[in-house]
Amino acid sequence: MDIRINDGYNTAIIMKDSKIQEIRSGSDLGVCIRVLKNGGWGLAFTNQLSKLDETAEFALKLAGSVESDIELAEVPTVVDNVKSNAKLKPSAVSMDEKKEIMQEADSAAKLPKVVSTAVNYVDAEGTTTFLNSEGSFITVEQARVAMFLNAVAADDGVIQFGHKSVGGAKGFEAIKKEDMEKFGRTAASKAVRLLKANSAPSGSFPVVMDPELTGVFIHEALGHATEADLILQNDSVLKGKMGTQIGSKLVTIVDDASMDAFGYYPYDAEGVRTRKNVLVKNGKLVSLMSSRETASKLGIEPSGNARSAVGDEPIVRMSNTYLKPGDQTFEELVENMKSGIYLKGSRGGQVDTAKGIFQFNAAESFRIENGEIGEPLRDVSLSGNILEMLNHVDALGSDFDTSVGFCGKGGQSVPVGDGGPHVRVTRAMVGGAM
Repeated sequence: MDIRINDGYNTAIIMKDSKIQEIRSGSDLGVCIRVLKNGGWGLAFTNQLSKLDETAEFALKLAGSVESDIELAEVPTVVDNVKSNAKLKPSAVSMDEKKEIMQEADSAAKLPKVVSTAVNYVDAEGTTTFLNSEGSFITVEQARVAMFLNAVAADDGVIQFGHKSVGGAKGFEAIKKEDMEKFGRTAASKAVRLLKANSAPSGSFPVVMDPELTGVFIHEALGHATEADLILQNDSVLKGKMGTQIGSKLVTIVDDASMDAFGYYPYDAEGVRTRKNVLVKNGKLVSLMSSRETASKLGIEPSGNARSAVGDEPIVRMSNTYLKPGDQTFEELVENMKSGIYLKGSRGGQVDTAKGIFQFNAAESFRIENGEIGEPLRDVSLSGNILEMLNHVDALGSDFDTSVGFCGKGGQSVPVGDGGPHVRVTRAMVGGAM
C-alpha cells in the first residue's frame, strides 16, 4: 500500500489583449491511497482528512475486486525530507506584481501589425508526502512557475503567430530575472517577420533544427517510444530493439528528472529516487523509462518515471528529456551546406509511436544557401520516419537549451522540459504550403 498527500497552493492568470480575463487562486489538499492485493490495484482519493479510513477501505475493496497478476520491482526503502529551492516563493508575491509583469510583457508585444496578444501565468507550490507499507517516508517541498505569451500578427489577409515561454521548477525568481520587454518583443517580432516570409519548398533537404524543435522531436518522437507501458502495449517502434543501433553514433538521449529544468522532481509518485537515465547512448538503445510495475514485467530497474497528480493513477511519463550536445558552433553547422532549411521552434504536430512516423510544424524557418542563412519561410512542416531521422544526424551544436511545457498522456498532464543543441540532419522531408 502507498499513500500520497499533497497540500498545495496555486495561481493561474489569463490575460487577453491587455485585459485580465480570469484569475484562479487557492489551496488544494488531497490524499490518494493505492492498494495492491492479489495482483490487482485499487486506488481511492479524498480531499477530506476525516475520511482517510473510509478511503483506505474503499481502495482495499477495489483491489479485491480486480483479477490481475501485477508485481512490483523492488526498490530501496527511503526516508527523506527535500526542501524547496525557491528563493522567492510564488505565494509571497502579490497578485498585483504578477499582473504587472504580465502587462510589461504584453505591452512589449504591441508591435505594428500585431492584432492580438495572450499572456498566461501559472504557479504552484506545496508539499507532497509519500508513505508506503515497505517503510518509505518522503516529504518534498516544491515550487514551479511559468509564463506563456502568444502574439498574432495580420496583414493583407495573412495571419501569423509568435510564441515565447519562460519558467522553472523554482520560485518567482525564474520569471523576475527575465527581461520582459525582450520577452514580449521576441514573440511579437517572430509573428510580424513571418508575414513577409515565403512558402517553403517541398521535398528532401538537409536541415538544421534549433534547440526548441530538437527538444520537441526528442520528446515526441523518441521519448514516448521509450516509455515502458507503450513497449508492453506493442505501441512503440522500439519494441524488441534494446541494445541495437537506432541512430547515428552522435545521438545520446537522456531523461533526467533530477536536473534543474521545468520537469524536475526528486522522487516519483512511487517513492523512487530520480536520476540521470541515458536512454540512447551513441545511437544505441540502452534503457527505457518505467514504473515499478512495468519494470517488473520487463525485468529492468525502475527508472523513477511514474508520475501523476495526487488524485490520479501513476503512469510512465517523461521528465526532462534532451539530446546531449556536441562540439560545433552554429556557423560550423551551416557553413558547408549548399542548400538546406533552418527550422526554429514548434507549432505542434503528431507522432505515431507504433509505426515510428512523425510530422511537426516549425514555428519559423529560413533557407540556408551556400553556408549562409537566407530568406525567411513560413508554414514549414517536418515529417518522416523516427529511426531514419536519428540515423541521419551528422553534426551537433555545442549550445544547449531546454523549454518549458506540459505533456498530456492518458488524460493527465505533467510539467516537462525538453531540449538539446542545434542539430544538423543530412536528409529530412520538408513540406510547405502551396
